[in-house]
Amino acid sequence: MQIVSCPSCGAPVEFKSHASVQAVCEFCRATVVKEAGAVRDLGRMADVLEDYSPIQLGSAGTFGQRAFTVVGRIQLRYDAGIWNEWFLLFDDGGDGWLGDSAGRYVVTVEREPGAAWPAFDAIAVGRETDIGLGRAFIAAEKRTARCICGQGELPFRVGAGWEARVADFRRGGDFVTLDYSDGETPQLYAGAAVTLDGLQCQLLRDDEAIRASAGRYRGRVDALSCPQCGTAIAWVPGVTANLVCQHCRSLLDASTPAVAVLAIGEQAQQQRFTIPLGSKGTVGGREVRVLGAMRRSDDEGETWTEYLLHNPRAGFSWLVETGDGWWRADVMDTWPGTAGAVAVRLDGAAFTLMYQYRARVELALGAFHWRVRAGDTVQVSEYRHGQASLSSELNAEEYTWSRSSRVAADQVRAWFGLGAAPARRDASRAAMREQASPLGQSRGFLLWLFGLNAIPLLLHFRAAAPWVLVGMLALALPPFLFRHE
Repeated sequence: MQIVSCPSCGAPVEFKSHASVQAVCEFCRATVVKEAGAVRDLGRMADVLEDYSPIQLGSAGTFGQRAFTVVGRIQLRYDAGIWNEWFLLFDDGGDGWLGDSAGRYVVTVEREPGAAWPAFDAIAVGRETDIGLGRAFIAAEKRTARCICGQGELPFRVGAGWEARVADFRRGGDFVTLDYSDGETPQLYAGAAVTLDGLQCQLLRDDEAIRASAGRYRGRVDALSCPQCGTAIAWVPGVTANLVCQHCRSLLDASTPAVAVLAIGEQAQQQRFTIPLGSKGTVGGREVRVLGAMRRSDDEGETWTEYLLHNPRAGFSWLVETGDGWWRADVMDTWPGTAGAVAVRLDGAAFTLMYQYRARVELALGAFHWRVRAGDTVQVSEYRHGQASLSSELNAEEYTWSRSSRVAADQVRAWFGLGAAPARRDASRAAMREQASPLGQSRGFLLWLFGLNAIPLLLHFRAAAPWVLVGMLALALPPFLFRHE
């Protein structure tokens, strides 16, 4: 460890890793660069957005039998959202990165790139790509992002406005990033999707500390109301930077101290959802909160509603309300492999392709961990095996997989304390009401009368038909008039 004095305020600044070349003073936010025999002040680093991540400087864990400590962080912003990259110092002197995006985590370490790699512009999301590692990986994400702030020590010089061009690839549970920030020859970082429990993380922030700091910019807390119409927005500060006002449908950006209106939506009536936005429930023994809701439609006009749930430890999950019931869905870190032209395989089970369609966002209200708006579309492929379902969603920037399972409607109501379901007007009840009405009773009698006279009517149709019609009118007319009084 090396300790230097901050050239701006004189406070001690620690460099725990010999590979670190930059650190951010925790007292004055000066960017301190370590040079030969001296340190230099590159100016003030922007404050980090304290989000709902439980990770903090000093958190520790184990990855692949290697113990590590979190010593730095940069926050990166792209068109649709924000994510953290935590700089790790391993006890054996090596270093790596812990990617932290919307409650999903990956650990990577730098490796020598293979003999061949694709050009950044040639990478197509959703396609298998040769990245020089001897086996094909699927391009999962491709984005250009800007650094908005930093914290702790880092292995390279970085400041507000520094641009990163990165592409992420997956195969099963393996994860690879190609970083083109320094030119056309990428740096390669390889690792795997992880969970905080799997990393045996210690010294994480507890829920109380998270709630106390989420959304703060060093003592500043922003008002959580729509700057366009003043409506209070039901969201959890720090969870997400993308909000859609429930009243005026304005698209809001809450990633800066002043909530900015990105797009002014049309005035809309209050929308009704089976689970109201902001509701709290207990799912799988964990308390969750409903942050946002989307209504989407497919190519044939069928619609469904997706509810975004959040728990500070478990991250994000979904409840999907369709015409044939409820589904619980989670984004997958371990991807299935192909099993022929119309099937994929996961955990030894083959899932058969059932549907392919384009899903369109018709309405989005509440808070989300990416920027979502009406009109957004993705290509969906659904695979089934028994009562389980796997779904992939693809657009130009991202490719994801999720696993879904059916949930009974009674279970959903129990999770969120919604009470008994409203009585449904099914066909049998409608028939009972029809039979109980005067007109319904007359119709029943007419059917009986018609059946009784069917045989003689067929034998002597010309003679009997006029009298049968007169009788039917005599019986049917009074109840009909009575009904419309």
